[in-house]
Amino acid sequence: MTSEFNAMYETFQALLDAFPPSEAVKRLEVLGVSSEIVQQIREQHEQYTVRIKELEEPHAVVRDGLDTWYTGPQAKDKCWPAIVDLLSKDGWSKDPAIRNLDDSSTRVLSLLNHPKEKKFSTRGLVVGYVQSGKTTNFTSVMAKAADRGYKLFIVLAGIHNGLRRQTQARLVQQLVEPNPSLWSQLTGLEKDFTPQENPASYFGKNNKTRVLCVVKKNATVLRKLAVWLEKASDYLKDCPALIIDDEADQATVATKSINPLILRIMESLPRSAYVGYTASPFANLLIDPSAKDLYPRDFVVNLPKPAGHFGTEVLFGRYALDGEDPEQVDDGYDMIRSVPEDDVTCVRPETRADIDGFEPIITDTLRKAIEYFWLATAARRVRGSGNPHSTMLIHTSVNTAVHNSFKRPLQHLLDRAAGSLADAAFLARLRDLWDLETERVPASEFGESKVPFAELVPELPGVLRSCRIIMDNSSSEDRLDYENGPVVAIAVGGNTLSRGLTLEGLAVSYFVRSVSAYDTLLQMGRWFGFRNGYADLPRIWMTDELAEWFRHLATVETEMRRDIDIYMTEDETPTTFAVRLQTHPALRVTAAAKMKDAVTAASSYGGKRVQTHYFHTNSKWLGTNLAAARDLVSASVSNAVRVEHRPEDGRYIFRDVPFDAVTDFLAAYKFHEKSPENDADLIRDYIRKRVTAGSLRRWNIAVVGNPAGEPFSFAPTVSVGLNSRARLAIKNPDPDFADIKTLMSRRDGAVDLTGDIEKLTEQGIKDQRRLQLPNTGLLVLYPIDKMSEPSPAKKARAALNADEHVIGVGLMFPQPQHEDSTVKKYISANLSGLRIEDEDLSALESEDA
Repeated sequence: MTSEFNAMYETFQALLDAFPPSEAVKRLEVLGVSSEIVQQIREQHEQYTVRIKELEEPHAVVRDGLDTWYTGPQAKDKCWPAIVDLLSKDGWSKDPAIRNLDDSSTRVLSLLNHPKEKKFSTRGLVVGYVQSGKTTNFTSVMAKAADRGYKLFIVLAGIHNGLRRQTQARLVQQLVEPNPSLWSQLTGLEKDFTPQENPASYFGKNNKTRVLCVVKKNATVLRKLAVWLEKASDYLKDCPALIIDDEADQATVATKSINPLILRIMESLPRSAYVGYTASPFANLLIDPSAKDLYPRDFVVNLPKPAGHFGTEVLFGRYALDGEDPEQVDDGYDMIRSVPEDDVTCVRPETRADIDGFEPIITDTLRKAIEYFWLATAARRVRGSGNPHSTMLIHTSVNTAVHNSFKRPLQHLLDRAAGSLADAAFLARLRDLWDLETERVPASEFGESKVPFAELVPELPGVLRSCRIIMDNSSSEDRLDYENGPVVAIAVGGNTLSRGLTLEGLAVSYFVRSVSAYDTLLQMGRWFGFRNGYADLPRIWMTDELAEWFRHLATVETEMRRDIDIYMTEDETPTTFAVRLQTHPALRVTAAAKMKDAVTAASSYGGKRVQTHYFHTNSKWLGTNLAAARDLVSASVSNAVRVEHRPEDGRYIFRDVPFDAVTDFLAAYKFHEKSPENDADLIRDYIRKRVTAGSLRRWNIAVVGNPAGEPFSFAPTVSVGLNSRARLAIKNPDPDFADIKTLMSRRDGAVDLTGDIEKLTEQGIKDQRRLQLPNTGLLVLYPIDKMSEPSPAKKARAALNADEHVIGVGLMFPQPQHEDSTVKKYISANLSGLRIEDEDLSALESEDA
């Protein structure tokens, strides 16, 4: 490149501060720059924008025609370099941590409009993970936007003062304090928005400062802000504004007060960009895209999971998704501890009528959780690395009276423990607990070394002395304050602790509250996040039912993110894609009001693998399925065009069996009611529609056994060895329930294919099925040994112990060559049998702003 080009490109970059790229190019032409140089500048700028668009991470779905103008930080910037400096001092590595943050924030900003465009109203959504650094990401986006000319920054920070204050403190520390002359503030640490007398002092043309406003999603506060901005309308025509909605799924979607007020604020800002940040975008993605609302019509960005992040899947495991090799899906870490159902009434009132006068009982499991918290805190002090704070969360109810009732018994337990440190029996109990926990979760698996109990003991007096019992709720003056030295705290709370707020150094959670929606459940998980220096120590005590819900949620969350990533590679736009959200019989996807535009669930089985993993274990239920399987095999023996027996693999294949043998089987076989994806009526309806269209008239029926297993007879001429499938281990299991988690191996989906199938990937299997068997379905029967002992290496598994042998079923549906036969069914959760506490949104309307 010539020196003339370099000089002109610098001029072009300077012009970009005042004009969008197309206008900046015209200005160069007016200045008399040669057409050759102008073309080179266009090409150079396009190369930079292509690099941003083609970043490997984060993935994004983008509206057609959205121009990318921002190509990254420049040497003259002030706000972004200040953040880099602060993060470097906090121990962030230049590569990959800061580089990844730079890339992801650049990608988000590149999707906003150029601040000098005459009029714009952008709507976008950024999907992160719970406790994964979303605040740092949007702070970086704000810094880069400030460096490029955005003027007003409004941050909607949850619905409680705790999160608003925490967010204000972070933004002041990272944006305002490094460059105080560049910023004015409409809000402070202790005060939410109050109207200012003179808007001109903030937005007048002679005022070059950026304006920061961090507000709660509270109707009173937002109404004041909306009115004040409307009065300042003369000054806002040339004021590019960025609205960041933290926890964008909470209170923003389908609320009668907050949603209209956000839209009203945007209407008073002719140049505005709204970007929602959330880890649970279920509600945001169910807004009607055609309505005048906050649906992310311009872009959806899917932030990658940062290295070292503890998420739902890591802790709870999940089920294999369609297209995955089940053997590669982990069961999760052994960090979940069971709270017996009998304990629940000891820590939470059964009904509203029981709240008054409720006195919690410190059960054995709660005492054990608290004692483990003290031990883990002592161990972290011995290690002397990582976060200096240590927190335990107790979350049993949203009711503040219930929280406050814990103060006296917890303080009593703390005082008694402090007075028992010389008691040999007490220390022996702590030693046994420590040895058991460190054996179940070896420190070496996380690159740490086990802290011997003898080294913990000297630390325990200091831990107990500094331990505070805090009731953090809307009626209490207590608050978790991490700004004044290291904190050791047992925090009892509800909604003030369950959304957005970072619980520093969270090591132990005791969680028995039932909720009714995916997004609420996911946000309750304050234990997600980073655990540098103590990744082996976190534990969660919860009911088995809640653990199962989280395992299901981990599957839903992973599938949702995969869907977003798939759409991002298929040239979709935010208004043409719709994320599929699996349903659960006891959980809504989100609050009912937020689902008003998404009440029907469309199920299409084309190209899908369906398999059973939940079973009852009683003889009557299992006997019905054994009879149904034997009837299907008998029908297959009689009607198959060809029968193949592979004794070395323990397999039979009955080819080209008429479809009615399959639909008859599905009418008789019982799927477990906890498996909504395995809906026999829905599957039979789908098969019939495909048959009418000329497909699925013939099926291959496979019987897959284990040659080393005990022989099991389906029919006089059909016998295979029993398979072993141990159940997931649960401390207090329902004797009539088993979850085997995975049934089919990847190669079982290719059992009826010809050729070399051993090395086929899941996509390869789908491709071969489309080539070899484009109109033929596959149904696989698995006889499972009723005992099914786990291998010693599988710590998270237990013996099946069913009353009869179990029949597992897997189905593979061919991908339709033409329009698919979608089956629609209304799905609603039956919540009548649950003691449910939904989010308390009373703070939205509170006059206490």
